[in-house]
Amino acid sequence: MWAQQTNLGEDPHGGHGGHGGHGGSELPPFSFTRGLEFGGDDVFLVGCLIVLALYMTGVVRLRRRGDSWPLGRTLAFTLGVATIALVTCTGLNQYGMVLFSVHMLQHMVLSMLAPILLLLGGPVTLLLRALPAGGRGRRGPRDVLVRLLHSRYVRVITSPIFTISLFIGSLYGLYFTPLFDTLMDSRVGHLGMMLHFLAVGLVFFWPVMGVDPGPHRAGYPLRMLELFATMPFHAFFGIALMMASDPMIDTFANPPASLEVTALSDQSAAGGIAWAFSEIPTVVVLVVLLVQWFLSEERAARRHDRAAKRDGDRELAAYNAYLSSLGSGAR
Repeated sequence: MWAQQTNLGEDPHGGHGGHGGHGGSELPPFSFTRGLEFGGDDVFLVGCLIVLALYMTGVVRLRRRGDSWPLGRTLAFTLGVATIALVTCTGLNQYGMVLFSVHMLQHMVLSMLAPILLLLGGPVTLLLRALPAGGRGRRGPRDVLVRLLHSRYVRVITSPIFTISLFIGSLYGLYFTPLFDTLMDSRVGHLGMMLHFLAVGLVFFWPVMGVDPGPHRAGYPLRMLELFATMPFHAFFGIALMMASDPMIDTFANPPASLEVTALSDQSAAGGIAWAFSEIPTVVVLVVLLVQWFLSEERAARRHDRAAKRDGDRELAAYNAYLSSLGSGAR
């Protein structure tokens, strides 16, 4: 498939459109109809099928032993895998090699939309419930996962300092240095970059959303603060692309004439996509956090009511007695 993409960059005179020989002189102007045609990288297609199959195997395992698993989580995870396939197993992957705007759409979906949907599926919780524990004196797969979740390594990569720095650094360190052009020069580099986008999103949103257990479970206000901390940097990145007077990425500096776009208009569209995607997923996660917070308060209130019934509301009686003693002392 990569060879096919490389051939698209060859012009009749033996040259190449774009940086690194990955142009697209044979590609017609982009449209969503063409972009959604099947045909991307086989690695992602196989990976998506394997991940989805493993998740479904865990769900079936739970149900066979009589345990339930929310349908909403299964649907969210399936939709998350589908969004990955959408931008990597279709024509969007080919256009993303020659159009900055399409590449940025891939980046934003892989780092901000797909991770949210995957995490709403509770994959870590599913693993903890589906994996077998070890017997006496033996450590099973579930025990290994629990130990990993409580390891120093996981505590470091899920700390706010690390996740926020990684999320912001992945934008500026990739696009504002020669690293991006270097990665686009090879299939391995391109695949690694796409996987990096997905991994960064998962690491950032995992502790923020708090659906799955992890070493860091900050309060809801702090998690909202983490969520908003990246927004100004994302917005500035998008504005920088839109306001630039020259192409900033060599790979997309000379789009093939068949695409009927200029490098600056394509770059401006990429900036607009980056800016918009800093808002939409943030609102989705914020709504999820508010719902979780509301449900958490409701559960806490119900626990308090049950405790009050058991002890005859001893806490309230003690408080009233304290107020009475204060009143007696004042007199």
